[in-house]
Amino acid sequence: MSVATTLRARELGPAFDLVAEYRPPRGFFLERSGVGVCAWGALGPPLVTYGAGRIERLAELVNERLSSIRVEAGEHVPLGVGAITFDDAGPATLVVPSHVVRREAGGATWRLDAEHETSGDEAGRWTGKAIPHEPFTGMQVDAVPEPAAYERAVAAASERIRSSELEKVVLARTLEIDSGRELDPKQLLWRARSVDPDCYAFAVPGSDASVFVGASPELLAQTRGGEVRVNPLAGSAPRAGDPDEDRANAERLRASDKEREEHAIAVRDVASRLVPLCDELHVPAEPELLSTANVWHLSTPIMGRLREGVAGVLSVVAALHPTPAVGGSPLQVALDTIADLESFERAIYTGGVGWVDANGDGEWAIALRCAELRGSTARLFAGAGVVAGSEPARELDETERKFRALLDSLRWG
Repeated sequence: MSVATTLRARELGPAFDLVAEYRPPRGFFLERSGVGVCAWGALGPPLVTYGAGRIERLAELVNERLSSIRVEAGEHVPLGVGAITFDDAGPATLVVPSHVVRREAGGATWRLDAEHETSGDEAGRWTGKAIPHEPFTGMQVDAVPEPAAYERAVAAASERIRSSELEKVVLARTLEIDSGRELDPKQLLWRARSVDPDCYAFAVPGSDASVFVGASPELLAQTRGGEVRVNPLAGSAPRAGDPDEDRANAERLRASDKEREEHAIAVRDVASRLVPLCDELHVPAEPELLSTANVWHLSTPIMGRLREGVAGVLSVVAALHPTPAVGGSPLQVALDTIADLESFERAIYTGGVGWVDANGDGEWAIALRCAELRGSTARLFAGAGVVAGSEPARELDETERKFRALLDSLRWG
């Protein structure tokens, strides 16, 4: 395959809408609060690694690929985009795209294109408007596992925590939906971004022509010029339509010993993994409240400065993934418990979605609140953190709340 080595850069206006340029099913999209990357096409074959150490090997491969690409004019650099599955047995994949549109904080928007290619597969005029479909009926929705089976799994996990070294484990479930109509990844992406603009709206290719689309509240890792940011979330409570009730739910979350324990486990584990990578590390003593469309979360923004010689964002991702927010603690015991108690393959769900540039800077979100679309079918994912004091019915209800925003958005597909 002939690989282009030169990209042309040009500036775009600040009103440019990144989602209008998204090209399913193989395109990439990641945006939060108007800042992000949309990319498509490829300079060379995908970079794919498996097994232990796959993220570190991927970093080496993409650095080699990016170092061979030149950008004409300006200070822009090429980048790689992709996704990492939850399990080491699955792929960590990056593509160096032939077309990139990127908006930075402050509104600067620019585009890179391979000089030997046209944009191809034109996105065309797209307004993001659709008429909602009718809600899905019970016959079209299949829960895996069934709610009662999920509650039994939570009870079993809680018993392991009380009788072993396991402190926390995250157990997930899915809803499999047959919509009876072709689902549009771009339409779902637009709707998910509209519902939760402060989340990471994302779309990445899955396997067998599927597309993962979602809106994640959780930053896995961001680096820029040696500075690093991570933002573990753990502990949750429902949102409410009444402002007083909503605030009361948030304050109960802040005061809950069970939810604070779950959050503290996650923060402690993440901080310990960052210490070897950082000269400086700031971990707030108290969590903040973070709101999404359906759920309040406890949130701790952690900031630091990377040690000299740390390669960049993928080094941080390799150290953190999977975090206690999606796996548990201690990690290997939690992963063994997940393998015993979950009955489906997570794939990209609870993995990472993001980008890395030729300087090693980049941004990765944890793939949460997402659906895998394939033709007329969708598989939705949601999970809950289980600790010793978890009540199965409440953890089931937490997953139902997390499903709700995507189920509503699917009506627009």
